[in-house]
Amino acid sequence: MVYVVIVSLSCSLSLQYKGQVNLHIFEDWCGSSTAQLRKNLHYPLYPHSRTTVKKLAVSPRWTNYGLRIFGYLHPYTDVCLFGIMAALFLSLSTMSCQVWGVFQTGMEWTAPGEFGKYASQTSRPVRLSVQRMYFFEIVHKQNDRGTDHMEVAWQLNQEGLSFTVISSKYISLYTNESALRMSDTTHIPQTAASHTRTPSNQPDNQLSSQPVADMRRVDPRDTLYQIPALDSRYLRGVLPDCSYKPSYIIKGFPLLRYQGLQFVHMSYIYPNDYTRLTQMETENTCFYHNSPLDLDRESSRQRRSGSSRPKSTQTKRGISRTELNWVKYFTFTTKTRPEHANRQRQTSREIQTSRERQTSRERQTIHRALPPGEVRGRNHLVEGIDRGGEGERKGEEMGVSESLWSLGGDSEEEEGLAYDSTPPPVFDPEVNWAQTFQVTPVILQRSDWIDLSCNVSGNLLLRPSDALPVVNAFMDKLNHRHNRHFSLVRVLNVERKVDGIQGSRYFLELELRDMTGQHLRLSHYIYALIRHNRSRPRGVLRRAPETLLCKPLGFHWNPTATVHFIVPVKNQARWVQQLIVDMEGLYHTTGDPYFNLIITDYNSTDMDIEAALKASTLHRYQYVKLSGNFERSAGLQAGIDLITDEHSIAFLCDLHIHFPPSIIDSVRKHCVEGHMAFAPIVMRLDCGATPKEPRGYWEVNGFGLLGIYKSDLDAAGGMNTHDFTDRWGGEDWELLDRILQSGLEVERIYLRNFLHHYHSKRGMWNRRTQRSGT
Repeated sequence: MVYVVIVSLSCSLSLQYKGQVNLHIFEDWCGSSTAQLRKNLHYPLYPHSRTTVKKLAVSPRWTNYGLRIFGYLHPYTDVCLFGIMAALFLSLSTMSCQVWGVFQTGMEWTAPGEFGKYASQTSRPVRLSVQRMYFFEIVHKQNDRGTDHMEVAWQLNQEGLSFTVISSKYISLYTNESALRMSDTTHIPQTAASHTRTPSNQPDNQLSSQPVADMRRVDPRDTLYQIPALDSRYLRGVLPDCSYKPSYIIKGFPLLRYQGLQFVHMSYIYPNDYTRLTQMETENTCFYHNSPLDLDRESSRQRRSGSSRPKSTQTKRGISRTELNWVKYFTFTTKTRPEHANRQRQTSREIQTSRERQTSRERQTIHRALPPGEVRGRNHLVEGIDRGGEGERKGEEMGVSESLWSLGGDSEEEEGLAYDSTPPPVFDPEVNWAQTFQVTPVILQRSDWIDLSCNVSGNLLLRPSDALPVVNAFMDKLNHRHNRHFSLVRVLNVERKVDGIQGSRYFLELELRDMTGQHLRLSHYIYALIRHNRSRPRGVLRRAPETLLCKPLGFHWNPTATVHFIVPVKNQARWVQQLIVDMEGLYHTTGDPYFNLIITDYNSTDMDIEAALKASTLHRYQYVKLSGNFERSAGLQAGIDLITDEHSIAFLCDLHIHFPPSIIDSVRKHCVEGHMAFAPIVMRLDCGATPKEPRGYWEVNGFGLLGIYKSDLDAAGGMNTHDFTDRWGGEDWELLDRILQSGLEVERIYLRNFLHHYHSKRGMWNRRTQRSGT
């Protein structure tokens, strides 16, 4: 799909850089429309690369990219331009100009040079003067199919003349970008072609207001940081103190490299935070694989045999294999044996058409494909179903059986006539509309082990019967201590870390109202300690263990701890600029002064990062310049070394992250000095997906995004800069091993709207461009 802008300009402007125009390339972005290109985070100011072309045509033989071509057009004569094989769009340029044409093409594909296939390819007539030059802009989006090419051609408004591609003689650069850094953007023209929305993307469109993912819906957790916190003095003496020694701590336990992943347990969440990626379950149904509610019979049968869900592929007859499976199991509702049908067919004459033979063979093949002894009826293949009216249909099935398999020989065939051309009867399966499932509301329970086989499942859900009694018991203790001073407004969030031996840890987040009517937030860790009765009189049965709600000694979070976001970078100007903008947004949205951005820069040449930080509105940042090749571990350690307060939190981060406003508060709450680090699970966006339209999967096996107190990280040995030098991948698991061996636990939850942007890997730190012919 292509858009083009044409604007008339005075010839008083200098005519320089003739013979080429500016080309901006946005690589690795899926979709086939320019509207999808405009959703790219960096469009239009930060392309992946900037270059020039010598005519208004490109054919790079590549996939999933977007192009923005702009410059000046110089007519060779006073003409009436009749056709442009692209589209024209209104300009927002601040230069004195006159708009001559605004057009667009559709999403149809044509062969190179095929200029007359669609009416949308040709614009209305546009008059051009040789005494003027014209600013133009082309916006083109290519998907991953077809022959990629784009041409802009013109034609004189005279009969008999054909379209010709606009060549280098009639174009010139908008500006020379050869000496500019990728962070320099003030020279890039801004037009409506770069910003105009399609009708489906307009803000007032009712469909666009509906979130494409449940995770995008409003949830009180997302703005919890805005509620004033309850003074911690009110929590003193509410619960008795108790030691916190969970059984899953493996301090000093010898681990093989990367074995620590097996000792990380997930927490259960209440209420539902909708981190399950239901919008992706059309592509990945792994959530139901181990559930008795999996109703896909064919998939269940294949999973039991160790194979995966089949994809629908076309057969020679044009029917998908999944459709054939449906016919195979549900077409015939009879109980007649296949050999009975064979005997009936053998009574006919020898002469048959090839069509009849083929039909007969297909019917036998389908019938034989049923499992031995299986009743040929749809209703016998689903268990747990109320099949109302079963007895009434048995006689009907036998009647169908007789009519289907008792077809006698034709009398004319017996008298020697050629053949019977009557097609065989076709019977549709009977549908039992009275059958229903016997169901009750359920919460599908899963293990708290990390499920590496399913990346769309989301957080484990805690039953209300497990969460609310703990909340009520704590509120009774709180009000008993403070004479009914607080009332519960709502339960915002409950997290439970299960330990069946020592007792479960709960993190309660409640909205309270005090006697003055002020709303307050309570975010507090408590411990449901299991007390075993070890002594008992002889002959008396041991009593069941008791559960005691208590306050775990030393296990509390610091609401004012500084969070340091550490990001190593090299030559990623567009992403560094976006990171700075996002951090500015975090500060302005939350007003939280207790966070710091640390950028460790491996001598980037595409932008002056330090100058960009100084020009930003960030309240606090640090910058260090490093030399040599990019090394993630060394870059992170250089940032860690800049932290002087060991009682602050280092958040080891990536460059391509979309942060929810609650990220600072979430990191603080889940980092407990001396006890716990935090490794939130990030959602990786698919190609073409955006934070507003998130499609992708959870990165369930990555621990590269990690929050931990500086003192705990130092005790674990910091980053491994010896084994992980010019490569990355594995350094996060290796660090996880040492963190667990040092006696810490790692909290692991799926974090709402915590996203990893899809990005091109071309030209990144360990990649080189292979030249043609090499």
